[in-house]
Amino acid sequence: MQGKTLVITGATKGIGKAIAERFARAGVNIAFTYNSSADTANALAQEWSERYGVKAKAYALNILEPDEFKPLFEAIDADFDRVDFFVSNAMIYGRAVVGGYGKFLRLKPRGLNNIYTATVNAFVMGSQEAAKRMQKVGGGAIVTLSSTGNLVYIENYAGHGTNKAAVESMMRYAAAELGELNIRVNAVSGGPIDTDALKAFTNYEEVKAETVKRSPLGRMGAPEDIAGAVFFLCGSESSWITGQTLIVDGGTTFQ
Repeated sequence: MQGKTLVITGATKGIGKAIAERFARAGVNIAFTYNSSADTANALAQEWSERYGVKAKAYALNILEPDEFKPLFEAIDADFDRVDFFVSNAMIYGRAVVGGYGKFLRLKPRGLNNIYTATVNAFVMGSQEAAKRMQKVGGGAIVTLSSTGNLVYIENYAGHGTNKAAVESMMRYAAAELGELNIRVNAVSGGPIDTDALKAFTNYEEVKAETVKRSPLGRMGAPEDIAGAVFFLCGSESSWITGQTLIVDGGTTFQ
């Protein structure tokens, strides 16, 4: 892995931050995006560079604007000589999902469309640009983040859950078509992970308590749990795994 390059969207906190740091620890160079906090992103880039001896740089990206992916990768081309891994991680919450986060009878097109754009369109646009670069270095690995909310009922999660199901389906199509380029494509589907995004849910405390109760391991998931799975799917030990969804949920979907 050393000397290779990861491109990851949304890596200033939570799951994205844990993934980026896991790759940096292995000597992988990191090109990552942020939405609004340039100071935080640049501080992280400096920290990873100094701590792990890798090249790390942050780039602004609004995942609700799919046309931004092409100039993003062109900017990355100017700073990095290769792209080996792409992780589609960034998500939206707050005002952007109004009309997409709520009960079925209260769902509205704008919120649902925003979630689709941030989930499926972002995966497609980012993967297309990444695949062009991976082809030049003989292949690579792409991972999209999903959620077990497309397998089990989570209150107010219909908009997110259905779009996670959609991105998993799109991932399988990508895997079938990119395999001839030696590019593997997979998904990591997480159960409830203790992040700021989850804390934004109105029923966060209820979800946390139910997760701890359902998991045979008796705890919430941590960002590092997802990071380890993503790292595995990009490494040589998973070289014959493609088109698959790895569920990392502490056993909660079985209960």
